Amino acid sequence: MKSLLLLYRNAFGGLSRPAWMMSLVMFINRSGAMVTPFLAVYLTEVLGYSLKEAGMILSIYGLGSVCGSFLGGWLTDRVGHFKVQFLSLTVGGSLYFLLLNLREFEYMAAGVFILSLVNDTLRPANAASISYYSRPENVTRAFSLNRMALNLGFSIGPALGGFLAAISYRWLFIADGVTCISAGIFFFFYFRNQQGHRPQPKQKKPTQNQLAIPTESSPYRDVPFLLFTVLCCSFAAIFFQFITTLPLYYRQVYQLSETGIGSLLAFNGFIVFMLEMIAVYLIGDKVRKSVLIVSGLLILGFSFVLLNLSTQVSILYVTMLLLSLAEILAMPFMATITVERSTESNRGAYMGLYTISYAAAHVVAPYLGTTIASRYGFDTLWWSVGGLAVITAVGFYFVVQYMERERLSKQPIVASGEAGVMIG
Repeated sequence: MKSLLLLYRNAFGGLSRPAWMMSLVMFINRSGAMVTPFLAVYLTEVLGYSLKEAGMILSIYGLGSVCGSFLGGWLTDRVGHFKVQFLSLTVGGSLYFLLLNLREFEYMAAGVFILSLVNDTLRPANAASISYYSRPENVTRAFSLNRMALNLGFSIGPALGGFLAAISYRWLFIADGVTCISAGIFFFFYFRNQQGHRPQPKQKKPTQNQLAIPTESSPYRDVPFLLFTVLCCSFAAIFFQFITTLPLYYRQVYQLSETGIGSLLAFNGFIVFMLEMIAVYLIGDKVRKSVLIVSGLLILGFSFVLLNLSTQVSILYVTMLLLSLAEILAMPFMATITVERSTESNRGAYMGLYTISYAAAHVVAPYLGTTIASRYGFDTLWWSVGGLAVITAVGFYFVVQYMERERLSKQPIVASGEAGVMIG
């Protein structure tokens, strides 16, 4: 037990106070994440939408997320990550109170689009601020800490949401809105005068952990990174079945209650919360990113295929455990690659494009998932996403290997007795 506690202390040690406070903001925000996990069930069972209509609403949510991610990256590079995050949290939280009063398909579609657009301007700004407030040598662990807070919140949000939904779905929207606004208020008062770990103006050499690549000023001209984001989108399209079609699968195939669905979703957050920081600390610097990401993809695909190989309720927890392990192996290192590929001046744009890849998956994943499930059944859907995971894993292996070789091919620049690494 003493060794285990020491391991946790080492894994969490060395992170700056602002990095911890940023994670606390995201914990407050995510602990109210109740609407999205139950949105498909709410649309089909409370509002009476068909499975196809629910899929269209979820895809519209993804379309708003794409626009929000692009807008958030653009705004972050122009007005700064502080203003973008504060407005996203407070305005986005207020929109939940509007959404709970919408019933007609057209109004719901418009409301969901605006909500996701405002909410997802947060993502690139938040990612840029994590790199800004963390020490250069701790970027990956800072991202993992942030994700740990998100998943701890997510272990609370859906579980509590299941209980609230059993009373009234109206409480889901109220709780989600209140926690978003609360996170925004806390963020404002703590970070309004906070300084980050900026590089000194005279510093010409980036840190050792940044990728040594001839990056263009815009991520849209960085061909390897464009391929990387396409693969991230494919990964996310598979992973997002977790919050789009899986809750429907639990409800329609296993007849689980809202409380049971919330418990399964919360199990994912609990596993990631307990294990991710330890995993990053133990293997993050010892195993190539290409190997970690590919392993995560293969485990993710197998977690869905396993649903077709057993009908026991216990298999739902086994598959959720595997899905959580896949998330731990892949997601932190995807974000790190993005940070290392960018510079201070274009980090918002890089993070914006990276989050756009996830937002685009929010468009594709629910529509394709619900369409395949309604026409061919859930079994076909799980086999399909398993096959896509294998193809995506192969693509990640070659693209990330190329990016790593590109870094290693660059020789360090030595000046005044110190070594530096060139970055575009």
